[in-house]
Amino acid sequence: MVPNVLITDDDADFRGVLCDALSRRGLHLVQASDGDEALRVIEREPIHMVLVDVHMPKVTGLEVIQVLSERAHRMPYVLMSAMMDEEIEREAARMRAYKILRKPIRLQNLRDIVCGGLAETYGWRPS
Repeated sequence: MVPNVLITDDDADFRGVLCDALSRRGLHLVQASDGDEALRVIEREPIHMVLVDVHMPKVTGLEVIQVLSERAHRMPYVLMSAMMDEEIEREAARMRAYKILRKPIRLQNLRDIVCGGLAETYGWRPS
């Protein structure tokens, strides 16, 4: 199995940095520029894990994980934000986010979180 990881952020440069950081882990990386695009991607292809920014145009990261939390198939999702506050953290925890990360994100920490979430959920290990 090659896991599909969706990276959703309205900052293209940040998405690129995350893709570079995860590219050597044997993952298939998919990008979305906002929550609306992320939801369309999730509907049309199998996604195993979602990394999503909170503050985006159209559909926010919290709205994305709300949709994911209501699905029968549970996948790990990580909420990220440079402007994280306690209310957002509480809401993300209520929706059972796998992890909640404050930007700037340490890339090694992110790699560990992604691999950990895929291992716990699917038994996947990097090659």
